Amino acid sequence: MQTGSPSLPQVAALIGEPARASMLTALMAGKALTATELALAADISCQTASSHLAKLVGAGLLQVLKQGRHKYFRLRDGQVAGLIETMLNLSISLLPVNIRTGPPDPALRRARICYDHLAGELGVRLYQGLQQAEFIDERDAQASVTEKGKAFFQEKGCDLSALERRKRPLCRACLDWSERSHHLAGSLGQWLLEDILTRDWARRQPDSRVVLLSPTGEKALYRNYPLAKQ
Repeated sequence: MQTGSPSLPQVAALIGEPARASMLTALMAGKALTATELALAADISCQTASSHLAKLVGAGLLQVLKQGRHKYFRLRDGQVAGLIETMLNLSISLLPVNIRTGPPDPALRRARICYDHLAGELGVRLYQGLQQAEFIDERDAQASVTEKGKAFFQEKGCDLSALERRKRPLCRACLDWSERSHHLAGSLGQWLLEDILTRDWARRQPDSRVVLLSPTGEKALYRNYPLAKQ
């Protein structure tokens, strides 16, 4: 990409090419993937994928991680992930109103990874439950943790002071692709997902954005966190 002022047409062209869009969407799971894996996701040859990846890395949309002889690619940061999620939401909103929003896979609609936080039906219900319990306040699509919420998360073992020292926002309302309501993003959203996975209440489905809760894990989630009713 040329130096100087950012070029909206250049960024839009990079993201809008179908194969590159498929690769960027595959990286929304938050995992670093190889060029071969991304080629499969985009249904293109490895040589073509390498050319696309070079452009995305050169533009600063992707990072390259090297481990031995292997190279892995991932989204640069949450800002890029947020852009991809916003574009997914916009593309769906432009469809006729009788079109069902979001992915057709029921498991993907129920609970999935959105870069590094929980999305889907459960993610939205959790965010709404936190609002109803007055742990999170949202005004003009801007989310913040209340004093009551700080006490709640600290009791859960969350080091809010450490999260607040990070460069990214502590808590952010992220519009959900399938539910058309907000779920929790930001460093607190990341911590919450990690807490659910660390406690073995849920696991990530291999090679997918799907998050699967076990029956006991789902009961534990309901006991420990407020979820809005369906």
